[in-house]
Amino acid sequence: MKVLAFSRSALLKHSDLAFGMHRLRRRVFRERLDWDVSVSDGLEIDQYDALAPTYLLVINQRSVVGCVRLLPTTGPNMLANTFPMLLDGRGAPNSATIWESSRFCVDTQSIGNQTTNGLKSATFLLFAAMIEWSLQHDLKAIATVTDLRMERILRRAGWHLNRLGSPQEIGNTKAVAGLLPVAEAAFRAVQEAGKIQERTIIAPSSIALAA
Repeated sequence: MKVLAFSRSALLKHSDLAFGMHRLRRRVFRERLDWDVSVSDGLEIDQYDALAPTYLLVINQRSVVGCVRLLPTTGPNMLANTFPMLLDGRGAPNSATIWESSRFCVDTQSIGNQTTNGLKSATFLLFAAMIEWSLQHDLKAIATVTDLRMERILRRAGWHLNRLGSPQEIGNTKAVAGLLPVAEAAFRAVQEAGKIQERTIIAPSSIALAA
């Protein structure tokens, strides 16, 4: 497995990966979690995909087995514009050094039993990639909206969410907003928890995509 970083425009030049990511999001968020997300032609796509995000994709044998979307908090984002109720009346993060992560998911079926500490190896790899990419871009934190189950997974991986508000019921999910620290210490904690031996390589999108 490897992690690739794509701008939206670069990803669209690799239609197999773009379709793979949006199909994975449909399978996870609509079919497995039963979230109220928009699906068209078998693809989960929303308005935030039109805002030039960066995507980190976990690739295994040319298949997308994990993904996350990153957007600057200085523009429209899910926490500020869709879920401000999770901030308990506070303002949403708005800083060039804080980006938002959303649509984090891992294909738990196609990658089989590759686990560490009870979690899929791709999960640790994607966490580590998020921190490394953020360090490369001089970020201080990642804002996110997640559910309590994922908050526990982050804790088990050694990456602790600093809550920005109290959990609330949204649809069939108990959701919470928070900040994830971007620091070498957080990266090392995820490395240790996931038994990742080297720094995560965020490969440029122009490299060959063999496994």
